[in-house]
Amino acid sequence: MKDKKVVIITGAAGGIGGATATKFAEEGFRLVLSDIVQEPLTTLAEELKNRYNADCLAIPGDLVQTSYLENLVNQAIQYFGRVDALVNNAAWRTLETLRTLDLETWEKTLRICLTAPVFLTKWVANQMEKQAGGGVIVNVSSMMASRPSGCGPAYIAAKGALESLTAELAITYGRSGIRVVGVAPGYIDTELSNDYVDADGENISARMTAELTDFIPLARGGNPREVAEAIFWLCSPQAAYISGTTLTIDGGFKPNFNSYSIKKTQFPNEF
Repeated sequence: MKDKKVVIITGAAGGIGGATATKFAEEGFRLVLSDIVQEPLTTLAEELKNRYNADCLAIPGDLVQTSYLENLVNQAIQYFGRVDALVNNAAWRTLETLRTLDLETWEKTLRICLTAPVFLTKWVANQMEKQAGGGVIVNVSSMMASRPSGCGPAYIAAKGALESLTAELAITYGRSGIRVVGVAPGYIDTELSNDYVDADGENISARMTAELTDFIPLARGGNPREVAEAIFWLCSPQAAYISGTTLTIDGGFKPNFNSYSIKKTQFPNEF
C-alpha cells in the first residue's frame, strides 16, 4: 500500500474533477479529494472505494481560505506520507462584463482560480522535494484564456495567469524532478458550461452549444472523461519529458477561423 502513488484533486465533485478522480482510482492511485460541496464529495469517495477499492480521503472546504489550503496538504501528508501528483482543477466564476464586475467577485475568482493553485503548488512541491521520485502538478486552465468571450474578465485573467505560471513553475521546480503542466479544455459538457442565460434569465446554453459546435472540426463538445484521460497521461511516465506547457483539448476549435455553416456556404461540396 505504501508504494502506491498519491494524488490531490481539487474541484473533485464536479464533472472534470470527478472524471479525473475516477481515472486515477482505476489506475491504483490513492486519492485526496477536495471540493466545497461536502455531500457529493463524500459520495464520490465512497463510490471509488466500493468500485475500485481506492483509498480515498475526502476533505471538503473552501479554497478561498488559506488555512484550508494548508490543511489539505498537511492532511494528505499525514494520512498518506507523500504526494505524487496535484491536479488544480477547481474553478469559480460569474458571467458578466467588466462593466458590472465588483471588487469582491474579482478577488474571489482570483483566490479560487489562481491563488489557490499557486499556494497548493508551493506546499505540495515542498513535500515532493523531500521524497524520492519528484512529482507532477497539472493546472486546469481553459481555452478561453486565449479565446475570451467578453463576459468573464476575472476568470479569463486568472486562467491566462495560470498558464504563464505553469511555465514559470516548471522552471522553478524542474531540477527537483517536478514537472508542471497544464490542460486547457474547450467546450466540455459540465455544469459550468450549462449555466448561460439571456437578459431575461432564460437558459440559452443549448443555443450556445450549437453555435460553438458549428466551429468545432470534430463536430461535438468534449466530455469530462476525455480531459481526465489527458490529465492522467500527463502525470504518467509516458509524458516524462513534457513540462512547462499547456495542452489544448478542444476538438480543434481554437485554430478554426469561421463556422462550418459559412464554410459550406462558400464550398458546399468540400465541408
